[in-house]
Amino acid sequence: MRASNVTVRRRLFAALIVGTILFAALIVRLGYVQIWMGPELSEMAEKLWRREIPFEAKRGEIWDRNGVQLAYNISSPTIYAIPAQVTDAKAAAAQLAGQLQVTEDSIYKLITKRESSVRIQPAGRKITLEKAQEIGALKIPGIIIAEDNKRFYPFGGLAAHILGFTDIYNKGLTGIELKYDKLLTGLKGSIAYLSDAAGRLMPNSSEEYVKPRDGMNLQLTIDSHLQSVLERELDQAMVKYQANNAIAIMMDPNNGEILAMGARPGFDPGNFRDFPKESYDRNLPIWMTYEPGSTFKIITLAAALQEKKVNLNEPFFDPGSIKVAGANLRCWKRGGHGSETFLQVVENSCNPGFVTMGQRLGKDSLFSYISNFGFGKKTGIDLNGEENGIMFKPSKVGPVELATTAFGQGVSVTPIQQITAVSAAINGGKLFKPHVAKAWYSPETGEMVQKEQPELVRQVISEATSKQVRETLESVVANGTGRNAFIEGYRVGGKTGTAQKVINGRYSATEHIVSFIGFAPADDPKVVVYAAVDNPQGIQFGGVIAAPLVKNIMEDALHYMNVPPRKDQLDRKYVYGDPKAVEVPSLIGMSITDIYEDMNSDFLLAKSGAGSYVVNQVPKAGVKVEQGSTIRIYLSDTSPSPDSQK
Repeated sequence: MRASNVTVRRRLFAALIVGTILFAALIVRLGYVQIWMGPELSEMAEKLWRREIPFEAKRGEIWDRNGVQLAYNISSPTIYAIPAQVTDAKAAAAQLAGQLQVTEDSIYKLITKRESSVRIQPAGRKITLEKAQEIGALKIPGIIIAEDNKRFYPFGGLAAHILGFTDIYNKGLTGIELKYDKLLTGLKGSIAYLSDAAGRLMPNSSEEYVKPRDGMNLQLTIDSHLQSVLERELDQAMVKYQANNAIAIMMDPNNGEILAMGARPGFDPGNFRDFPKESYDRNLPIWMTYEPGSTFKIITLAAALQEKKVNLNEPFFDPGSIKVAGANLRCWKRGGHGSETFLQVVENSCNPGFVTMGQRLGKDSLFSYISNFGFGKKTGIDLNGEENGIMFKPSKVGPVELATTAFGQGVSVTPIQQITAVSAAINGGKLFKPHVAKAWYSPETGEMVQKEQPELVRQVISEATSKQVRETLESVVANGTGRNAFIEGYRVGGKTGTAQKVINGRYSATEHIVSFIGFAPADDPKVVVYAAVDNPQGIQFGGVIAAPLVKNIMEDALHYMNVPPRKDQLDRKYVYGDPKAVEVPSLIGMSITDIYEDMNSDFLLAKSGAGSYVVNQVPKAGVKVEQGSTIRIYLSDTSPSPDSQK
């Protein structure tokens, strides 16, 4: 049956209406996509087309406290390839292989990858500036040389355990480089461009350069000169005593700043892979734990004086041992020290005397002071890898544990805990948090943007007690076991330590850790130095090995820091075999002839300059030195005026 014309017209009209509606919807949809979604879609498309070649930011420099560069960057560009833009892959591979001393095949495989950009590695990563210039001069299509840099440590192994090192990507792995990696790293930059799926540049597009934001520059509390002095003495100790290891720390006791810190064996942070892992993955001054021995007695002394449990003039008798709960605890000196005062107990490092101090204090009081001085927990120094040390749990402390703790046995501490605690004992009683970061500087302006402030943890003992501790430890150096740390012209305080090593749970009869902690001037301490030598060969006493080591470091430091000598120094007690101290005469203004006629055999002479008259001398007149020391005289043709001789 045929449809009527009316029906056909109705159907055509309906189809027209539907078509019009669909067309209108399409127009609306296209308008929505073009107008409303256009920016979003363009952005999505650009993301698909966008390619970036990264540019590393310059890692922040690390300086010592005087601005000496300890770590900085040297230009070390990296080669990239944009495979789609390489017009002749074989020729490019041959040219690059010849420059980088690798096979053509290895380069060819990289530059023909189906990727937008490829780093030519490892051979083309962090190359020398000269090599980069040579490759750039070849103008190889599709080969880009991107700015990059690598870390450089100009002093080699100096302060290596403090600085740490970075990996090939300039990411900090140890030390300060790791602790402050985020601030030192900065933000990467890049060159961005638009390309099609094959990697070809999009028509009418341009490259966009985003400048890297360099990392902050860090100034440390470390003094590079003092660091070199400290490491020189560690090197000499390792050679002389063939020790397992040696550590030393120098601190400003008045604010917790670390002036120098080192350990041996050492390593070169720029070539750390050339050294045994154990030499660089542990920072011994903050990681190593061991029984401190007699240097810990300073804490017992400070607590006993603060609690008025001991009078230094009070008599004490040491028979050579003391019985505690059935245990016989011996003094280091066979037969004991006999009759002495408590001042002499400290001078002689007498174990029974310190056991008595600990007993008078009692468990709760002694261990409270030990905790307040910072033992048993991390000091919080701004370096990774610090250990807590080990203290007896209060519930495990009986009479024997109390007694042995009082003279530094049975507990375990780190060197950084030791020097931090002793600094508090002699600086007026203030426990400071140790730190190595001093200030941060902007890489753009060079201006300081942040200064690290000293952090006072707590007041542990009073000023008056601290003064007593200083004076007592000064007497230890003048009259007692610390005499080998005595420095003529300076008031030096300190304490020796000799501790048996614990090996497989038992005290070794042959291996010891010997140590000494010293400070000067004793009336107003400017520097504290702690040193420990692990298993030295031969005589194993802190006063024989560690005390001279600390003396040498402190003597150089005091002169370098222009700390004036003291006139009210305690005289050193002379013991048979000690070198004789003699006073340096005034030679300024004298002629060479007169000096050789009048000079006695107490001194050696070293001449500097030319002429007949002495215009200067080192050491100065009036200073006491060991007999046989050298006086350096500076000569001129004219005699100095009377005023210049004053």
